[in-house]
Amino acid sequence: MTAHAAEPEPSIPPMPERTPKALRDAIAEHAPVLLPDFDAHWKWAIADAYNIGPVPAFMARWWSEYAIARDPQLDAHVRELQHRVAEATDIAEAKALLDEVAKIRYGTRKLEPGE
Repeated sequence: MTAHAAEPEPSIPPMPERTPKALRDAIAEHAPVLLPDFDAHWKWAIADAYNIGPVPAFMARWWSEYAIARDPQLDAHVRELQHRVAEATDIAEAKALLDEVAKIRYGTRKLEPGE
């Protein structure tokens, strides 16, 4: 009887360069479900406003969104936490769950290109 090798875990794509184009390309390739919202947000906040001032905030938000979405296990965990918040009847439990989501999102900001 031969042992079967475990299925290799899918690799998590690396973070792109910190530019809107590189981030959009990564989203299109690895998390296309985010692309319509990314494009709509870009159009509304940057393109139609003719204002590049919000680009750092835009990048921070979508950097985090992509960092979570590119990792199926992390994405599922965050979605489960958010679902539990919506279902919570205890304010302390809901706050704790929201704090956990916030810590995850905050932690993604430290990710560097290539990680």
